[in-house]
Amino acid sequence: MEYSYIFVFVLSFVSLFIMRKVAKKVGLVDKPNARKHHQGVIPLVGGIAVFIAFAIAALLFLPVNVTLLLYLGCGLILLAVGVIDDYLDISFKIRLVVQAGIALAIISVGGHSLDNLGYLMGSETLQLSPFIGGIVTVVAFIGAINAFNMVDGIDGLLGGLASVTFTAMGYVFYTNGNPDLALFCGLLVAAMLPYIMLNLGLPFGRRFKVFMGDAGSVFIGFTVVWLLVRGTQEADVVAFQPVTALWLIAIPLMDMATIMIRRVRKGQSPFKPDREHLHHICQRIGLSSRMTLVVICVLAICCAAIGIWCERLGVKESTMFIAFLVMFGGYFMMINHIWRITAAVKRLFGIPTVHEA
Repeated sequence: MEYSYIFVFVLSFVSLFIMRKVAKKVGLVDKPNARKHHQGVIPLVGGIAVFIAFAIAALLFLPVNVTLLLYLGCGLILLAVGVIDDYLDISFKIRLVVQAGIALAIISVGGHSLDNLGYLMGSETLQLSPFIGGIVTVVAFIGAINAFNMVDGIDGLLGGLASVTFTAMGYVFYTNGNPDLALFCGLLVAAMLPYIMLNLGLPFGRRFKVFMGDAGSVFIGFTVVWLLVRGTQEADVVAFQPVTALWLIAIPLMDMATIMIRRVRKGQSPFKPDREHLHHICQRIGLSSRMTLVVICVLAICCAAIGIWCERLGVKESTMFIAFLVMFGGYFMMINHIWRITAAVKRLFGIPTVHEA
């Protein structure tokens, strides 16, 4: 099956080079502004190329059924809306309506819904009614989609975090006897690798740099939550507990929740763009872009490994859930007091302190 990974990798590379030329001609590019500090105009085609390569590979190497076609159809709609957003910068309300509609299609047509939340509260499973489960599913889809959209702030971060999540899920699917979904995850990672390389300036330098764009980040977020729902709810697929899903997307989830809470506390829209995300904070305390990428991805790997390890050891789901809440609480407090912590560390080691507003 190795040839399938090689095929999608090469196809993704070719798609990127073709689409970046098209993007420059039609103006689908990202320009520097107050929030975006990159140099020059960068084609926003990473998501388009990844989707094209993966969709073709999925139709060739995976069982073609209603579930796969529904997923690809919904992914294509989100990708198209994302491209329009990249080009015209449409209202977040329109994006939310489309995302909610996609979630409802997955529920009503695909039959995938978050009805069983596992043993989060102790010895009894938390079973939701179809109506409440539908609401929770819609919220989960919108949340995951926007969580991965929000982390797309520095080179390689979205691709790196998505690769960590897909690799972790692929491992769990494979070890639980779901080779098709394991291959699904592997093909996605292989399709993203060329984008990650060009996004980081490898191997051809900044001249061939590309960005994922909202189209790509939304598609990736949708794919993540679609796999998580299937992996925790579908009877013949179930590979991990619902609480483990939290650990597999811990960093994007905690970053989104923290930044939204901070915005609301300031009286701002939770969807207002700013430079207060984890990757921005890492850079402002002195880490380079590459070091920030490494640190955040390592944290994501650790969280995913803890989730999988705890499940393998048979740790109670309620214990895993409490541990996640404690971790999130610590993360939230740290981010909200990061400048005091940084100043204290610099004083400890005699490093000159630069005032941060």
